[in-house]
Amino acid sequence: MVEITSEEQNKVKRMKRTEDSLRDLWDNIKCTNIRIIGVPEEEEKKKGYEKIFEEIIVENFPNMEKEIVNQVQEAQRVPYRINPRRNMPRHILIKLTKTKHKERILKAAREKQQVTYKGNPICLTADLSAETLQARREWQDIFKVLKGKNLQPRLLYPARISFKIDGEIKSFSDKQKLREFSTTKPALQQMLKGLI
Repeated sequence: MVEITSEEQNKVKRMKRTEDSLRDLWDNIKCTNIRIIGVPEEEEKKKGYEKIFEEIIVENFPNMEKEIVNQVQEAQRVPYRINPRRNMPRHILIKLTKTKHKERILKAAREKQQVTYKGNPICLTADLSAETLQARREWQDIFKVLKGKNLQPRLLYPARISFKIDGEIKSFSDKQKLREFSTTKPALQQMLKGLI
């Protein structure tokens, strides 16, 4: 009986490692991609996706214009994944030649906080696998509570949460580890009651 239990635990660990490896592989393949969310679909009929991306860069980051605009390898609208009847326009996926260009754009977008296209707010994000996005979404409630309590939370790649408590930065890859840690900090345990 003990052998069977340990074999099952090893099998679950192997499956988890395999899933993590597959997720990392997908994220690595997408490492140069930027997702643009919120551009109306009518715009693409008048212009190409590269031209839309160029206008976004010129409008929001004029000092990067010359470097970044020529770095687009491919641009396309992505199909709906969840609900094709949604009222939101499909995302535009931009594939750049180098990861450093993507990182510069995303850093500038985070600093600016409000990126626009023709005066309308849009969102620029990294293109990650569906599994990574789902894992990151699972931390959102905890993230909001920690942010409200001014603990400086951050979501780290791929789906780890990090925050500052008692002058130390703590990082957790899953809710179980956070639950175990919170038992040593009653104030944190009270904050996260019902979330972990």
